[in-house]
Amino acid sequence: MRFPNNVLAVLADPRTEVKGDLVRIPFEIDRPVYEQLNVALRGMGGQWDGSKAVRAHRFPHRIEEHMRQCIAAGEYPSRYETGWFPTPHPLVMQVCDLAGIYAGMTVLEPSAGAGALTQEIARRGGVIDAVEVDERRADILREQGDCRRVVAADFLTMDPLDYEEGFHRIVMNPPFKEGLDHIKHAISHMNDDGILVAVMSDGLRWWSDMASVEFRAMVDEVGGEIEPLPEDSFAASGTTVRTCLVYVPGYAGGPLRTHGWHRRQPRQLDLFAA
Repeated sequence: MRFPNNVLAVLADPRTEVKGDLVRIPFEIDRPVYEQLNVALRGMGGQWDGSKAVRAHRFPHRIEEHMRQCIAAGEYPSRYETGWFPTPHPLVMQVCDLAGIYAGMTVLEPSAGAGALTQEIARRGGVIDAVEVDERRADILREQGDCRRVVAADFLTMDPLDYEEGFHRIVMNPPFKEGLDHIKHAISHMNDDGILVAVMSDGLRWWSDMASVEFRAMVDEVGGEIEPLPEDSFAASGTTVRTCLVYVPGYAGGPLRTHGWHRRQPRQLDLFAA
């Protein structure tokens, strides 16, 4: 949900205090602006604490990193809707550690949001290509300057063979509604010996539809893992949605439809040409 411009100006004001679980405005603002601000902060999960010692909106979690992401994007994930949820910093670190990102490695972030993951990847020296469906957030990624390339597009519509080479690593926090489709499509952009690490709805561990069952079997065959994350992993982003972490290592000749697999298909099909 977009912040009203005057609310965004207040939150971005250097005098505004965002610390721990509190957001405090220690300066006078017009009543209509305060009312809009209150709606936004309550929508994010905050509650006004009017006690003399506090006089601030208090959240059930630390808010600094999440608020920074929201201010950068100019929007926030309302607890009354589903949509963009920034990856909390502790989870960013866990994802990047598990992926084993180091300097010079090519990395694809196909659901990049406002750059929670790309900033840490860049700090570790990764060479990043990012995809973000929302043009506003894509512009933010370009302004941040962490990525080699930023594409504003629906990732599911992109052809992996538009890339000359696959990526060493893929890290992602895809939209949960089509999460498995995004993960499988991301594998098609990965090197044969690459690694994919994704955050996904915890339902992936037990869903009984054929696509989920086959995916779990494939992950097991390649020595990957699908592990539950703590229930409060996204509390800092204003949601209690339950999630898991998907780790998929590739290897040449395995069952994954990697970038190399797609590259090899025309030659393989030629064997059966009349």
